[in-house]
Amino acid sequence: MMNLIHSNCINRSQISSSPVSIHGVPLPRRNKKKHSAVRVSNFAASSTEVVADNGRRSLTASVDSKSRALTSGMSSSALEQLDIERGVCIPFRKYSPETVRNKVLESRGAVASLILRGVEIVWKLGLYWSSLMYDCLVGRDKEVVPFRARQLRNLLCDLGPSFIKAGQVLANRPDIIREDYMNELCILQDDVPPFPNQVAFKIIEEELGQPLEALFSKISSRTIAAASLGQVYRATLCSSGEDVAIKVQRPQIEPIIYRDLFLFRTLASFLNGISIQKLGCNAELIVDEFGEKLLEELDYTLEARNIEDFLENFKGDPTVKIPLVYKNLSGSRVLVMEWIDGIRCTDPQAIKNAGIDVNGFLTVGVSAALRQLLEFGLFHGDPHPGNIFAMRDGRIAYVDFGNVAVLSQQNKQILIDAVVHAVNEDYSEMANDFTRLGFLASGTDVSPIIPALEAIWQNSAGKGLSDFNFRSVTGKFNKLVYNYPIRIPERFSLVIRSLLTQEGICFTLKPDFKFLEVAYPYVAKRLLTDPNPALRERLIQVLFKDGVFQWKRLENLIVLAKENVAKMSSNPALQVKNGYS
Repeated sequence: MMNLIHSNCINRSQISSSPVSIHGVPLPRRNKKKHSAVRVSNFAASSTEVVADNGRRSLTASVDSKSRALTSGMSSSALEQLDIERGVCIPFRKYSPETVRNKVLESRGAVASLILRGVEIVWKLGLYWSSLMYDCLVGRDKEVVPFRARQLRNLLCDLGPSFIKAGQVLANRPDIIREDYMNELCILQDDVPPFPNQVAFKIIEEELGQPLEALFSKISSRTIAAASLGQVYRATLCSSGEDVAIKVQRPQIEPIIYRDLFLFRTLASFLNGISIQKLGCNAELIVDEFGEKLLEELDYTLEARNIEDFLENFKGDPTVKIPLVYKNLSGSRVLVMEWIDGIRCTDPQAIKNAGIDVNGFLTVGVSAALRQLLEFGLFHGDPHPGNIFAMRDGRIAYVDFGNVAVLSQQNKQILIDAVVHAVNEDYSEMANDFTRLGFLASGTDVSPIIPALEAIWQNSAGKGLSDFNFRSVTGKFNKLVYNYPIRIPERFSLVIRSLLTQEGICFTLKPDFKFLEVAYPYVAKRLLTDPNPALRERLIQVLFKDGVFQWKRLENLIVLAKENVAKMSSNPALQVKNGYS
């Protein structure tokens, strides 16, 4: 039948120790490679040592116990939970509540500024809250939801970049806000007005220490894209004539961010009781997660590092394009990158006119996303249509790496466990996986959640892969989150958003595209061919049920793996020559 099946008797030790070969499926063994996602937390760190290992960076941090004590208002269990989560993401700026407090209070006129800003925030949010209460009193709360959601979005825009970023986070947090409000806040992802060109050009000159005309022969008079923290221009280098993208940070944004974070955390200290009851953690933890990611995005040298990490991870992959960084022309507020001349994934006709095989391109995109999540543990946290392009040779290109997230090796294994438990319909273990991933507080009784998980999965996947889509599952899961003490950790809200966005892109280009029909074959190939002992153990769990070997599952995995190879091979990007970039 297959080389893997060499006798009528198969035991677990044979599967876990023997190399897997699949006749007719040209799947080379993956080289063992340490990916850039091996990162260590730097939360409240007193010192950080950078260690070079074959050009890769790892960070080791020692945590100052005094700084730890300064996270006021946190219980020991909350601190423990915070520490676990910090272990999978690097806050390079050494975020801590104390750092934020010192940064704010050391500035001139700090007290007056805090009072004025606090009054502005409380007044505007208070008016909005009172309007919601009035709606409830007169019984019209449901009929005015679309209007109030729009009003909230406009209010956040009016309050500035910190609140715009907060709105973007809330757009992916069904554990905090209702779904109808989430949909409106999604508009904040790409509908932000730009700041004046003369201000942006002055920042570029200040950061790079030279006049624009000395560096760029041309620069666009209009922004290519504008976001809450910065905007992008297209330019041409004087030195080489190459086209580049210039990302420029908004002016005077850092003190505004620090001031607002201080006020956010002060307000959060009064909401801990409600937050612990609803989400199983205090509100300060949520603010700390938000602040940590926000401060990372403020330093463009960190984004340059992220790009280097992605370049390393996808080195040798002919299907993925990552832009090069011009480090000598970049700083903390300005980032100059290779210009990506691709086709937006929101334009199916242009992709068709370019002769790109849509099925092959989408397969490449899904595989690249899954590699980021399950193989590298370092993934693009904001893959909206403006950040993903189709190259004319069939490759997929990513831009904007300010928002990336990291999954630990343990988290990756738990995610694969969850897939295995879903395949085996072991919903009790699926619920336990949620606890291990931080969705539920340790010690939470999962028994009420098990039937709900079973109903969601059976309704969504019971009809087969052809009827499965993440959006329907997420919609049902959002209701589950709203009714149970489930909190979505920041990094997993990014995972969910990433998968939903990429599935949406797939549907835009090919409305009948089946995301899971591509994702499953990738996972199957990975389980069958990866020599990692942990993955071999997961393979055993899939192939054995109640001590009985599941031949049908093995056959299905092999068919799916062959399917993945066939779909990938149809993409012309695989024919890209080695010297092409």
